[in-house]
Amino acid sequence: MMRHGGGRGWHGRVLAAALGVTAVAAATSVWTAQADPTGGHSSHAGASAGAAAGEQGKVAKVAVTIAHASDKGDRGVNITIDDGPDPHWTPKVLEVLREYDVKATFCMVGTQAKAYPDMVKAVVAAGHRLCDHTVSHDTSMDHKPESYQSQQILDAEKMITDASGGVRPMYYRAPGGAFTPYSRQLAADRGMRPLGWNVDTKDFERPGTAAIVATVKQELHNGPTVLFHDAGGDRSQTVAALREVLPWLKQQGYSFGFPVR
Repeated sequence: MMRHGGGRGWHGRVLAAALGVTAVAAATSVWTAQADPTGGHSSHAGASAGAAAGEQGKVAKVAVTIAHASDKGDRGVNITIDDGPDPHWTPKVLEVLREYDVKATFCMVGTQAKAYPDMVKAVVAAGHRLCDHTVSHDTSMDHKPESYQSQQILDAEKMITDASGGVRPMYYRAPGGAFTPYSRQLAADRGMRPLGWNVDTKDFERPGTAAIVATVKQELHNGPTVLFHDAGGDRSQTVAALREVLPWLKQQGYSFGFPVR
């Protein structure tokens, strides 16, 4: 069971942890210095300092705080899709998004991206953004050593980038919201804004299409970033809910955007 919480349920714990960001910045820089020019990482001692400096120049600086706001402003909504790509459900989600001319952010699991690179490329070709959702979707990331957190984030970044044909993820979303000050700093140093959510549709529990739609309508006041899933099981309810939610949001005067970076 994923540790997703509705609305801002996990947000307070994450903000409380933010006080430790400065303390881990120095340790985080070690992993940044080990970055290779392809956007991946190496644990070997002989990493080239010159290559690391060159890679640092290519990475856009982003905030370490967890993003919630939409780049479309107060009437913006960010559709985010987690845990894929999946060869069956991702194309169906893409089709609904295309039908309603909506761009979304796909938070991809590294092993899934590596297994289905054509799906990653399809997401990018359709104009959507990529997000690092770790290698194996371990929801206990906040209880693991920093070396493990680094491996999960950096290896997934490389898997997604390779699968996409060179497009790097722009965000990092911790599985189940299990952010740590260290993981947020590491992601930000790699140009990936930590990404939260405000509305947890709990579609992974398959509560029924009507329940998913109702959750969005009832909890949108919490903030603009809405969480759906395109992998991990039968996502027919998610696809059906998107067909109802997207036109409803447009009717309410919302615009679809991306999380601020």
